[in-house]
Amino acid sequence: MSGNTPSVEQLEAALHAAKRTGNYGKALRSTIYSLLVVAAVAVLVATLVMPILQVSGSSMTPVTSDGDIVAVLVGTDLERGDIVAFYYNNKVLVKRVIAFGGETIDIDSRGNVYINGTLLDEPYLTEKDMGNCDIRLPYQVPDGKFFVMGDHRSTSQDSRSVIIGSVSEEQVLGKLVFRVWPLNKFGLLN
Repeated sequence: MSGNTPSVEQLEAALHAAKRTGNYGKALRSTIYSLLVVAAVAVLVATLVMPILQVSGSSMTPVTSDGDIVAVLVGTDLERGDIVAFYYNNKVLVKRVIAFGGETIDIDSRGNVYINGTLLDEPYLTEKDMGNCDIRLPYQVPDGKFFVMGDHRSTSQDSRSVIIGSVSEEQVLGKLVFRVWPLNKFGLLN
């Protein structure tokens, strides 16, 4: 045999290495495809079912704070007291649902809210305030709309202002369900 001819052991080692490389390539491709599918599903869920938003501002303190990251559930039926995200002038605002279409809302000088003449129980508030209210009270919420207010009533720009007014169903992105960040406040929102 000539000196350039590989031995049987060398050929077996080369064959074994080639098989291992082929299996490694298949495993790598399979892993990459799996990661791409998981990423695509995560993007679809994040945009269509449960978008993630970062809160900006203090209108909902103490429930949410500036910089909090929250998850929004799209397509749920809203109830009084739910915190919602809605579109307004190319922004997403976060406020609490106070009244529905057809209901009459009144707010006294101390910031007490009345729905159809009944005082609204608002255990989530730390202080009541009339805030910036330039609508004519009592105010009847138009059909198909929501009257929303921030929890930090003295600073919140909300349905009490003619600038924002009542929010239509089409504007509502969804209901805030839980806080993702900061981790020490991770959990359901109410």
